[in-house]
Amino acid sequence: MRFIQTLKNIWTIEELRKRILVTLLLVLIYRLGCYVVLPGISTEAIDQLGKFTNSSGLMQLLDMFAGGAFSQASIFALGIMPYITASIVIQLCGMILPSFQKMQREGESGRQKLNQYTRYLTVLILLLQAPAYLVNLQMQAQGAFELNLWTTCYLTIVLAAGSMFIMWLGERITDRGIGNGISFIILVGIIARLPQALFYEFITRMPGNATGQGGLVMFIVEVVLLFAVTVMAVLLVQGTRKVPVQYAKRIVGNRQYGGARQYIPLKVNAAGVMPIIFAQAIMFIPMTLAGFRQSNGFWRAFTDINSFWYNILFFVLIVAFTYFYTAVTVRPTQMAEDMKRNNGFIPGVKPGKKTAEYLDLVMSRITLPGSIFLGVVAILPAFARFFGISQNFAQFFGGTSLLIMVGVVLDTLQQVESHLMMHHYDGLMKEGKIKGRTTGQAY
Repeated sequence: MRFIQTLKNIWTIEELRKRILVTLLLVLIYRLGCYVVLPGISTEAIDQLGKFTNSSGLMQLLDMFAGGAFSQASIFALGIMPYITASIVIQLCGMILPSFQKMQREGESGRQKLNQYTRYLTVLILLLQAPAYLVNLQMQAQGAFELNLWTTCYLTIVLAAGSMFIMWLGERITDRGIGNGISFIILVGIIARLPQALFYEFITRMPGNATGQGGLVMFIVEVVLLFAVTVMAVLLVQGTRKVPVQYAKRIVGNRQYGGARQYIPLKVNAAGVMPIIFAQAIMFIPMTLAGFRQSNGFWRAFTDINSFWYNILFFVLIVAFTYFYTAVTVRPTQMAEDMKRNNGFIPGVKPGKKTAEYLDLVMSRITLPGSIFLGVVAILPAFARFFGISQNFAQFFGGTSLLIMVGVVLDTLQQVESHLMMHHYDGLMKEGKIKGRTTGQAY
């Protein structure tokens, strides 16, 4: 079979084999660390924290990205998300501040400086998030452990060190393993909860359960729908609009240079998962305001991530942020100047300003369906909950987790395929090649 032969080819390549084994070893270390409980935390506290996490949709989302370490009161409880947050802030600074833009143009030295600033900001975020996590743990544990100044400082250092160790593991995976390390760690954390969610959903659908409805048939339908949503996410990640570019011919002696026809691939979802991340950050504001109001009015709807008004506002913000982030990252003027400098032009469009206007028009047209599709994927977990799917399993039907899973898997498979092709083996597909996100990032 072709699949078995492909596995043999992968194992034959020594460099690829070593990279895969190193990746598996580092992932194993990460998963073992997720079950190492903070010192002084009792089993009772962990059980109470787990019950609270399962009852809150927001906490379940945080626990998913932490690979279950959040609900286990683990040394890895804060996960890799503080590093992701710091990276996003540094990226935004690179778009706004001239000093950061200068460092981006400095090449490798500038990249090292930005990475160092990202680490410093990560430590600062950890020092703020760790005490908040400990206070929440004490509230849910109801006095199961004593939280004083010394304990707070000690456990804050432990939590911060745990997250920094995860970051170090991610960098080692990137250097010596396969795929982007940070992305792979997030992927492993998300997938780690999938078997438990599947088993829980299967149990709840059985007739013997008090809430069981639909039985095995309904469970199979849910799995098929999950597969269909995943295929939709793959199409969203890989969707591109090819704009033809013609390069002018040059005759030097008896040789002809140029004249080739190429394409500019404009991605339907150029913003990636950034709009969802931005929208989720903004949605914390109405959720916080609703927490201070005890009435059951309009604001109370934002405390439930499955409510109608929460998802409507979430959808609108995603569409708006998709346009914003696409406008910031995709620069038609610079693309037009690069084409003009290399004697390239779009057939039927004048070089320079007209080309920039044409590219901007094309991006505006493809961003609209892309943003709507992205918004629909983001709110699919709410629809899943509406049809009776459990909260744990519903998280896999859309949102940031699904897009990250699809993107990281495609990027990893693309790297594996490049190794195979470099050693003159067949690729992973019979026709064509696997296309990743090309960014190599988790966000």
